[in-house]
Amino acid sequence: MASVNPFMVLKQEAPEVSDAFNGLLSAIAAKGSLDDKTRQLIFIGIKSSQGDVSAVTSHIPMAKQAGASREEILDTIIMTLAISGTQGVASCLVPALECIESLS
Repeated sequence: MASVNPFMVLKQEAPEVSDAFNGLLSAIAAKGSLDDKTRQLIFIGIKSSQGDVSAVTSHIPMAKQAGASREEILDTIIMTLAISGTQGVASCLVPALECIESLS
């Protein structure tokens, strides 16, 4: 079964909600003083702590493109141990490594 992008479905089913959500993301990106690499690493850390493998693996290429190293991405995931327990490492570490290796 092909992977379905939930945001594409949202765009089709509720374009006004999708547009509002994208506007929020744009406003957050325009507001901050964080560079893109830092933003991506924070996103990966937050989503890892939630065990969201698909979000982590879809943001790894963006983090790499923004200049994040393999070690920085792994450290970001491993840091979730201290705050959120084992979920991030248990759920996301192996898929993250596979994703990083597929980009090499």
